[in-house]
Amino acid sequence: MGNRRIKSRFRCLVCAALLGSFSLLLGVAPVDTQSANNAQKKSPASADQYVGSQACATCHRDIYAKYLQTGMGRSMVQITPEWLKGQRTSGSVEDKNNQLQFESYAQDGKLYQSEHQSGSDGQEIFRDTHELEWIIGAGENGYGGLIRQGTHLFQTPLSFYSKPGRWELSPGYELGNLGFNRPILPGCISCHSGRPNAVADGNGRFEDPQFSEVAIGCENCHGPGLAHVVSAQLGPDAFQGRDSRIVNPAALPPALADNICMSCHQTGDVRVLKPGKNHGDFRPGNPLDDTMSILMVPPKRESPPQSDLLEHYYSMTLSKCYRASGERMSCISCHDPHVEPTREEAPEYFRKKCLTCHTEKSCTLSLQVREQQHPADDCAGCHMKKRDVQEISHSSITNHRILARPDEPFPEIAFQQTTAALPDLIHLNPAPGKKGVPPPALTLLQAYGELLGKHPEYTDRYFAVLNELERSDPNNPLVQGAIGDRDLRAGKHEEAVVHLQKALKNGPANTLLYTDLAEALLKLDRKSEAVVVLQKASELDPFNATLRKTLILQLIQTKDYVNAKTEMEDYVQRFPQDAFMRQMLARAQGAGRPQ
Repeated sequence: MGNRRIKSRFRCLVCAALLGSFSLLLGVAPVDTQSANNAQKKSPASADQYVGSQACATCHRDIYAKYLQTGMGRSMVQITPEWLKGQRTSGSVEDKNNQLQFESYAQDGKLYQSEHQSGSDGQEIFRDTHELEWIIGAGENGYGGLIRQGTHLFQTPLSFYSKPGRWELSPGYELGNLGFNRPILPGCISCHSGRPNAVADGNGRFEDPQFSEVAIGCENCHGPGLAHVVSAQLGPDAFQGRDSRIVNPAALPPALADNICMSCHQTGDVRVLKPGKNHGDFRPGNPLDDTMSILMVPPKRESPPQSDLLEHYYSMTLSKCYRASGERMSCISCHDPHVEPTREEAPEYFRKKCLTCHTEKSCTLSLQVREQQHPADDCAGCHMKKRDVQEISHSSITNHRILARPDEPFPEIAFQQTTAALPDLIHLNPAPGKKGVPPPALTLLQAYGELLGKHPEYTDRYFAVLNELERSDPNNPLVQGAIGDRDLRAGKHEEAVVHLQKALKNGPANTLLYTDLAEALLKLDRKSEAVVVLQKASELDPFNATLRKTLILQLIQTKDYVNAKTEMEDYVQRFPQDAFMRQMLARAQGAGRPQ
């Protein structure tokens, strides 16, 4: 379902019920909801159309060599002894809020991170150590690590930050200890790697191999290359000029060229996959909206847009440069994805880009004044200043809203971007020729549902769309799941069970549907059925701590102590930092059964 609203009812009650008088607020790793609700695995035929960047390098060797020096070309790497040479691998961080210690170190050509805790007597209570297999990030601001646990991939608790030159807690870990259990989700990894093989409904689960291509490659922007490579192998005269079998973004209409960049560099407030689509289904040259709609809460004059993090396209559209071009200016007007100038080269490189539209006389500052600045005569440095990223420590990012003056107000168009057909959201990526046409109702259902957590003002609109879909498309699994959730919240538990079971029968299974169904069954005192449902959910999402505690609780309440103890042992193995469950397991082992 699209509505991931307040899912805290199990979180607060599970531990209290286990111990009788002890309650614990649990944090849950974020779930890629669009992937979990809509995505389906790509067909083998689609995957077979890819050839990998090495095939492209055979003919485009110079371009590829330059591309490998860019941030995208180095977006991800598999850790090898050679990569470790020259890297700062050692670090130690104390998480004082949780009395935990984290360490990073290299040993025998491998990179490791560990989490441990010691008691007041200095004795080690637990230690959890994992080998890092991949590094994610090119290092401009820093990079993090990925570990593998069985078929699942997770982020490491420590990341390396380039500015201070040291390992510190990864972004988000300052809010709570996630240990080695923060899943790598399809919506994130699809933009940080070439071709990941993430399972859509797996919450961190991947196929084998985990990546068909590790770093972002040629085909991410040019599309699958098999037909082009085959035609090139037939001989140099197989095609004249540009080959229609491969996408050249420079030959696309600006909107479609921008769609390629937007697929990763524009988040909005919510990104909704179309039914049956996953993140790997987007093909350069096609409208991004065929795969995914990007929607944004309209800014207000009293609260104008502030974030630069992955809002590059939207920021650009608010620039005078973009508006004066008649929307012909695009991302690749200034950026050549194959070339990334060094920090020293960047001022002159981008100055030349500016001078393709402007002249020396366009700037009101005299050349003498500009040359006295450092760096000298730096157009981007003045008009696209870097700002600190609020969400990530020690990081900065370029503001893509090109300003004539630092105090330039937002243009009026920034507050007039809704349409009569969609008056309460901005659709940032409508397909060419479809501006003013609202996204489908299923897309809006998910969008409004996703927004409710931070924007409860969309509640009425969410239920209005759900009521409409209940009449027009009642058998759709997404609709059935949303109706089941609505009935569950309204106390209509029998009705909720019917709708949730239909959603699971006719659509892809996901954790939220299972937990909603289990909750409805528990409300009806059908505990044994609820346990079966929770076990299915646990098999699907074995690293979901809240789900696993809920299952343990229900096993105890149904007096299935043997399986409860087995689940506890597995839980502590996966989440050794959970002091509460370690205590519960010790009691169970000491007493012969859980108390």
